[in-house]
Amino acid sequence: MKTTVKIVVLSALPLVLAACEIQPKVSEQNGFRGTGMNQVALRSVAEAEYDVPAPPYELPPPGGPSAGEVYENVQVLGDISADEFNYLMAAITEWVAPDEGCNYCHNPANMASDEVYTKVVARRMIQMNQTINANYESHVADTGVTCWTCHRGNNIPENYWTLPEDANHNSVKITKRGQNSPTPETAYSSLPVNAVARYFLNDETVQNIRVASTGLYPSEDNTLSTMETENTYALMLHMSDSLGVNCTFCHNTQSFGAWNISPAQRAVAWHGTRMVARMNQEYITPLAPVFPENRLGNAGDPFKVNCTTCHQGVNKPMGGAQMAKDYPALLSVPAAPVQEAEADAEEAT
Repeated sequence: MKTTVKIVVLSALPLVLAACEIQPKVSEQNGFRGTGMNQVALRSVAEAEYDVPAPPYELPPPGGPSAGEVYENVQVLGDISADEFNYLMAAITEWVAPDEGCNYCHNPANMASDEVYTKVVARRMIQMNQTINANYESHVADTGVTCWTCHRGNNIPENYWTLPEDANHNSVKITKRGQNSPTPETAYSSLPVNAVARYFLNDETVQNIRVASTGLYPSEDNTLSTMETENTYALMLHMSDSLGVNCTFCHNTQSFGAWNISPAQRAVAWHGTRMVARMNQEYITPLAPVFPENRLGNAGDPFKVNCTTCHQGVNKPMGGAQMAKDYPALLSVPAAPVQEAEADAEEAT
């Protein structure tokens, strides 16, 4: 009987060990051998195929009356043709509200009305798309972004963040001084959980990401504590997990802080952090009064974006699928909405 038990236990060991394996990996050499610059990725991610929706129909040719001439209260996109406007609206419906359809943003009895709050939000999000595509080519390159990049057919993107109730951004739903509890926000490390809230809020906070000292001993240039360093490391783990890459995707192991030997992706990531902070600051946070209570966080702020919102575990969202090229209206420089333009003119007067 004892022998039988041993045999059963030994035969079960491979299954137990297999269950502990976190998916097969693929490795690619990046740089000279022995430099510790290999890229490691999950095989399932490296070989994944992405279901990217095709345009609703063929892009209408230019010309014809503009959307602003045909429809009422078109505060953005009023300069494109009505045909292209309808084409883009059909795509946005599939990207954000495939089940609800047009009624998700519009009152069907009065399409020009702004009474449905999602229409006001969508208007601002279109401008955000345009700003990213027009001004952040250093991060999105020619690929660009569309509403699908974040939403993937959902009313609310699956990945977002809100401010913790603690004004110092130390912890949220976590005790133990905001760390030592493994969470997805820090790739299940024991680092502080709110680095995203600390650094991705606005132009000022994003400037404080780097805490690496330029000197060996304490000085005026080297006053940051180990606790501050932990917050930066927590953000780096968030970025690594969001893109499905290891540290050497952006850094050289000879010197993590040296820019002259860093891979090109580090500069791309630098621009991306600034882009994310600006989107939260200028396009999302000001919409707080527009959102209903169930679309706000515990601190009364809207759901904001971070690296995972777009990337979702891949270094190029959706494997680098170029969607924006099919929607020229999203590649143009955003114009101020009518209400903003009127306010600016009144202030100038």
